[in-house]
Amino acid sequence: MDKLIITAAIVGAEVMRADTPYLPITPEEIADQAKQVYDAGASIVHLHVRDKDGMPSQDKEIYAETIHLIKQRCDIIIQVSTGGAVGMSDEERLQPISLSPEMATLTTGTVNFGKDVFLNTPKQLIRFATEMQKYGVCPEFEIFDAGMIANAMYLVKKGYITGHLHFDFVLGVPGAIPATADHLLFLIRQLPVSASWSVAGIGANQLRMATFGILLGGHVRVGLEDNIYYRKGELATNKALIQRVVRIAEELDRPISTSGEARTMLKL
Repeated sequence: MDKLIITAAIVGAEVMRADTPYLPITPEEIADQAKQVYDAGASIVHLHVRDKDGMPSQDKEIYAETIHLIKQRCDIIIQVSTGGAVGMSDEERLQPISLSPEMATLTTGTVNFGKDVFLNTPKQLIRFATEMQKYGVCPEFEIFDAGMIANAMYLVKKGYITGHLHFDFVLGVPGAIPATADHLLFLIRQLPVSASWSVAGIGANQLRMATFGILLGGHVRVGLEDNIYYRKGELATNKALIQRVVRIAEELDRPISTSGEARTMLKL
């Protein structure tokens, strides 16, 4: 197996400070927690930002400030979100791409998302993929349901995406594919042999899916974006969630990747 790449999803767009006091909001707080998870064993930070009121934002200037502060603190791979928050326009969602981060998420399909709908039409997918190619950004295909893999491979077939293919299976979102071992195995079997993958479990599914990811030779995403609890009734911190994955991986003799090693594996 390759060394384990751990992605820390430390902010997100749905969790609020009222839900947990451990959620970073300001660029300084986000950068400080990026350094904490890097030191704990994460090699990628999946990045959302917030405005001065703590609300989800895709503002390019906030991203630029936050990325600058993170780079001052550590060498973690920065992966910006192009999902933003449900209901944002394409123009809003695409803003951080022009900063040429190393990676960005690319959700390849429309999905029910709790009480909302996360819209990603075929036309939008081509536009987002084209922008990532233009600015030299490596996409991570975010997969909420099985058909999104076929959509991703269409972009590859048509030449909108080139280079190494990396997928992240986000399992357990209400309205999308449930977080089970059977579903994860089914998704893995749809991938090209040369592709790499990670898995993110939502809520109480996070620990179980992370363990499956380690055992099956994939990679893992954890963090407060996906789950605010360490165990039932006990709020987590981003650092503690990373540390737990590292301990499990060590018990299973799966070495942890550095950010440099992750760059090599992902061909960044």
